[in-house]
Amino acid sequence: MFGKPFVRELISRSAENDTDRRRFLKSASLAGLGVVGAATIGGSVLAPSAGAAERKSAASTGAAADAGAPSDGAVLNFALNLEYLEAQFYSHAVNGCGLSGSLTTGTGLHGGVTGGKRVPFRSRGLRQIAQEIAGDELAHVKFLRTALGSAAVAQPQIDIQTSFTAAARAAGLINQHQTFDPYANENNFLLAAFIFEDVGVTAYKGAAPLITNKTYLEAAAGILSVEAYHAGIVRSALFERELGDASVKISAARDSLDGPSDDDQGVVKDGKANLVPTDANGITYSRSAGQVLNVVYLNPKKATSGGFFPHGVNGDINTSAGA
Repeated sequence: MFGKPFVRELISRSAENDTDRRRFLKSASLAGLGVVGAATIGGSVLAPSAGAAERKSAASTGAAADAGAPSDGAVLNFALNLEYLEAQFYSHAVNGCGLSGSLTTGTGLHGGVTGGKRVPFRSRGLRQIAQEIAGDELAHVKFLRTALGSAAVAQPQIDIQTSFTAAARAAGLINQHQTFDPYANENNFLLAAFIFEDVGVTAYKGAAPLITNKTYLEAAAGILSVEAYHAGIVRSALFERELGDASVKISAARDSLDGPSDDDQGVVKDGKANLVPTDANGITYSRSAGQVLNVVYLNPKKATSGGFFPHGVNGDINTSAGA
């Protein structure tokens, strides 16, 4: 069904590095690609790749990725780390348990989850919202793992307990002697979700220019739009519950972590609703992968671990930007 050049191109774009590409080639058994290629690579959610004409056009216009730029696979694996975090957070909130172990294996150092429990929802509407978001995040994990195949990274160690206390203390929501339980009640849950959702939106927007494969880019854009819907829902809920001041504190804390620019915004501004954080042109801002890691590592300096990922994330993109 697919010729060898086509499958080689898919493998090259899908795998994160040379080792992963060799692993793909071995598992696909290039000697029998007429059958095996269609079953393994061709069945991927993100296949087929861009056509030869598109690739030729991209190369001729200089649109191909720079030699030093991360591969599409590296970018998607970076996103997968974040999706593991979000999926685990929401899964515990609505189900009282995390993801199946079969959905967390892969390359790199595999880790478990510290913390997490079911939220005692009182609002039927908010419970349904949380359930829908949890389902979306689970689907994102499955989607990216299928797209990456054997190049998918394993879930790294995730902390959804002490990390929230550290974040809440940094934001001034609690003092240095208090703890913050994101699962204790609905308001805490929403404030914790606010930390993730806005970061997820800016992460996918920032990653978009790095993706060279149009099919991958479309898929990433689809996930970005879902994360934006989620963020809008969470921001609206915080505003309706008059938690705007708390959101501004969280926003300021994120801004203190990701560099000197002042882009992050809470859900109120100048005493009015600010449900969509945009610039003067009505455009949302981006974060680089390094800036995203500054936030999730809860460290403004250059780091390879910390915060929500005590041992760091898996994959080639694993170091925060630093001041």
